[in-house]
Amino acid sequence: MTVPVEILTDTHTHIYYHVGSPKMQEQIDRCVTNNIQRLFLPNVESESIAQVMETVSTYPNMCYPMLGLHPCSVKENYKTELDEIEKAIAQHKIYAIGEIGIDLYWDKSTLEWQKDAFRTQINWAKALGLPIDIHCREAFDEIFEVLEEMQDDKLFGIFHCFTGTLEQANRAINLGFKLGIGGVVTFKKAGLDLVVKDLDLKHLVLETDSPYLAPSPYRGKENESAYLLHVAQKVADLHEISIDEVARITTKNSKQVFGI
Repeated sequence: MTVPVEILTDTHTHIYYHVGSPKMQEQIDRCVTNNIQRLFLPNVESESIAQVMETVSTYPNMCYPMLGLHPCSVKENYKTELDEIEKAIAQHKIYAIGEIGIDLYWDKSTLEWQKDAFRTQINWAKALGLPIDIHCREAFDEIFEVLEEMQDDKLFGIFHCFTGTLEQANRAINLGFKLGIGGVVTFKKAGLDLVVKDLDLKHLVLETDSPYLAPSPYRGKENESAYLLHVAQKVADLHEISIDEVARITTKNSKQVFGI
């Protein structure tokens, strides 16, 4: 597999889970080897903020923070959690509000809390001029309902780990969002490859969501940002272009979203 000359950008990685472990430097080194030079780090709740920020301070020219409350972390105390995260946002330079959204795979009973937390954080992003990084699992209808209700020229960002249909892809694009394409595009029966093949690359960014959703040939194992190379190669194959062209376009798209 060819390492591109153009820089690749992982727009969504939880590499910070390895902070304080030798695994961190090993994974960063493998990223550099594969010319993956930009990593965007979403936290999931207030406790993970310190891990994100320590990683960013250790690798300031490579790692960039996002802060938000993950929908699976929306519990009874979610307003307290939001307060803590909002305080942290005021204290740090961040590049997106995320990851935020709605997840109805694990717990449907918290839907109204999740929607409230989602709206609150969208408003933070608008006030700060930042993109949002959306987690959507079995919740496209609910996500679109909130986005269409709140749509204006200040609302933009990424549908992280996009796995929807072509119709859902176009709906997200029309709302001003890029689609985060990760390891699922390499899965034989997922169908995402057919969707990605029909989409203009100007609408796509790449991601790993490491340590989750490792691409083939590592499916079922721990993912890492260095494996973004396999995602990029799959997208290149689908569009019948070079991996360098994929890297150039998707990194350019990531710069449009994050402003860096």
